[in-house]
Amino acid sequence: MSDPARKIAAVLNSLAEDARLVHVEQIPARSERTAELDRPLPDGLLEHVPHTQFWSHQAEAINLARSGESLVVATGTASGKSLCYQVPIAESVLSGGTALMIYPTKALARDQLLSLTSWEVPGLTAAAYDGDCSPEERSWVRTHANVLLTNPEMVHQTILANHRRWAKFLQELKFVVVDELHTLRGVFGTHVAHILRRLRRLVRFYGGEEPTVIFSSATIGEPAKLASGIWGHEVAVVQSDASPSGMRSIALWNPAEASDGERWSINAEAALLASRLISAGLRTLVFCGSRRGTEVVASALRDSLDESLAEQVRSYRAGYLAHERRQIEAELLSGELLGVVATNALELGVNIGGLDAVVMCGYPGTIASFRQQLGRSGREQLGSVAVLVAAENSLDQWMMRHPEELFNRVSEPAVINLDNPYVFVPHLGCAAFELPLTRKDSEYWPTQLDEGIRQLVLEDRAIITSQGDEQTVMWSGRGTPAPTIGLRSASRGEFRIMTRGGQMIGTVDESRAYEVLHEGAVYLHQGAAWTVIELDLASLSALVVPADGDLYTQARSSISIRLLGVDDQRPVGASTLHIGSVEVTSQVTGFQTKRVSTHEVISRDSLELPPVHLETRAVWYTFADDVVQSARIDPTELPGALHASEHAAIGILPLFTICDRWDVGGVSTEWLPETDAPTVVIHDAYPGGAGIAELAFGVADSHLAATLEVLQRCPCLDGCPSCVQSPKCGNGNEPLDKAAARRLLQATLL
Repeated sequence: MSDPARKIAAVLNSLAEDARLVHVEQIPARSERTAELDRPLPDGLLEHVPHTQFWSHQAEAINLARSGESLVVATGTASGKSLCYQVPIAESVLSGGTALMIYPTKALARDQLLSLTSWEVPGLTAAAYDGDCSPEERSWVRTHANVLLTNPEMVHQTILANHRRWAKFLQELKFVVVDELHTLRGVFGTHVAHILRRLRRLVRFYGGEEPTVIFSSATIGEPAKLASGIWGHEVAVVQSDASPSGMRSIALWNPAEASDGERWSINAEAALLASRLISAGLRTLVFCGSRRGTEVVASALRDSLDESLAEQVRSYRAGYLAHERRQIEAELLSGELLGVVATNALELGVNIGGLDAVVMCGYPGTIASFRQQLGRSGREQLGSVAVLVAAENSLDQWMMRHPEELFNRVSEPAVINLDNPYVFVPHLGCAAFELPLTRKDSEYWPTQLDEGIRQLVLEDRAIITSQGDEQTVMWSGRGTPAPTIGLRSASRGEFRIMTRGGQMIGTVDESRAYEVLHEGAVYLHQGAAWTVIELDLASLSALVVPADGDLYTQARSSISIRLLGVDDQRPVGASTLHIGSVEVTSQVTGFQTKRVSTHEVISRDSLELPPVHLETRAVWYTFADDVVQSARIDPTELPGALHASEHAAIGILPLFTICDRWDVGGVSTEWLPETDAPTVVIHDAYPGGAGIAELAFGVADSHLAATLEVLQRCPCLDGCPSCVQSPKCGNGNEPLDKAAARRLLQATLL
């Protein structure tokens, strides 16, 4: 296999004089480090393990797992994390144990199934258990499998809710694997945390020992803290990557440097760069943020290549049939394809072999995702290249101005909120349905149990009974509670998105439904565009038809906020920062339809929809009169200054936590009754909060400084998508005063 280093150097040299190439980083090659296991593997397993020489982080993880210590492995892409749990699981099966392996997607679970079964370990019966299984297959799996590969929804709705069918499996459960830990953030991660507590509770009920959990994660910040919070016990961390890698070149490409203030097409820029790489003979993967983007880039890429090369370019995204995706994965793995344009579906650990080059169509939102996508390039110890193409938004442009942050910055932490009552109360209802709750269950829900029982009883979903000296709480609601709980939201009310043919393509939390599913809205689901033709408030459903993706909509809304209580406060510069609970009331009053390519407004329409109330967590800044005066902001400028500060702060927040701007909302006002001062509020967009407000409170000094830098460094005069304009603003980005916002934050921090 020839080293592609010369081809990579030639491509980069051809781009060296282009103003859009703003930085090239060279990461040196890294040699492997190996280590021995603390004790040899049994002979019955040794001959089936793919190799017996382990990288030192693998040996460390396997040693911990074999000793019964829970852990999280947080190393880079293609660092052999799977072996860290496959070896101890295979060994435990030889002595009669079972294992539960939980993956965020069916594709990942089935990819791991192929890997594990290829070992052909006698007595190891692994099986996938997901929504594609027929009733007959599910029955066979329950009877025969001792290693189960599944997803959180199946654990929640079918295994725990029907635990008596799984009694023997649970009794013998020795290992639980939770893959892609970094995806378990916010509301979804909080749901999974409560599901795992219910699982541990049932294992104990059937006489089993506390299982050992092994988390696998990309290189996120504070992985042990997140893993311990999700599992409910402290876990060790293994994060010193000892796998080998070749030299990696990373280029930053900023179309803004040659745009003369005009908008550019990030899709066209990505296709141009991918064409250069493929034409040089480099196998290339392009990551796009949407399904439409993948098709646009793939089409432009094929058009720019010679016919013989164009035939070796494919797109890969959700929406393809399963066998189509498997075929593309196989062609990538075998080397038949020269180019693939994909959504972030290929960011996760599906085995596609090594590639020479990666092109990222926009910063993926977090350092963790950036490094995950970056790691998809690099075959064995050969050289590789990655190109990050910047979009117009503030986060992308900030990274272009601070390339050192991409390579030296510690990955952002992911957060959960175990005390969100919109999540823990329903799961306590599920737990009561599975087994009556008792005082002993405070081991699993130490701060939530009393309040959860109180709410369940008040809502007639549970009753308290006495058995001797002990009180128990039994489920008294209608039916099985698990199917009523969606794991991707904190609301019990979800709107179903339906096609004319009766197919459900997704759900939207009730708190966001009016904003994104109003009649006339263009709704994106996994990158595909749909137009809403009817919103039925009674049945909580929206009827959609396919859209061509050339248009998008922005809702206009009126928003008010009420501060419910202050938990803490502290100074940040000359401002005062508070954290607490808030109630946000929003009412969608209309929407604009815009063209994707030019952002031109095509039409404006009015709507009449009821108000929506969201009780959540927030941080808010207050600015004293003397700060406003020292910033030379007059009363007519103040609303625009606060509004622009709010947008810039929300846009740059993902620099400090794994979230995106759609996970948070904001309200700014020149006077709020509860504060009696100009106020900027940044709130979680989910009922009860997802933990983002708490993290924002802790990093506020750095966050506000980065916000000011966005305003100072963006070259535009009046504000643009790279600094203060937001694609989700309910007020149509009015009023915004970038200059006044800059003066306000300068007076606050300097």
